[in-house]
Amino acid sequence: MASLTDAQIDAANERGRIVHETQPHARTARYDRASGQIVIELTNGAVYSVPARYLQGLAEATDDQIANLDIGGGYGLHWDELDADFTVGGLLAGRFGTEQYMKAFRERMQHAA
Repeated sequence: MASLTDAQIDAANERGRIVHETQPHARTARYDRASGQIVIELTNGAVYSVPARYLQGLAEATDDQIANLDIGGGYGLHWDELDADFTVGGLLAGRFGTEQYMKAFRERMQHAA
């Protein structure tokens, strides 16, 4: 294992502090079965929702599977059973999956309009 210097550790801690202070993170997240939305309340009080089945890996999931989500430290949403992970920042930016998934998603949305 490589050893780190005190300066490297301090620099990593500072990067972590900056991320913590500048990146959006969730206070709570839940699946609203009635609307089909994942509702995320951010630590700044803003609330964001996204259609759950738009997210890569959740389209064929059951309501119970979607409802079983974890926010961990608040920077991402995780579905262990579905092997799906999304960052809060990515969701806020409209990234619902990989680049390839998003390309196909945009095409589906254009044809549906």
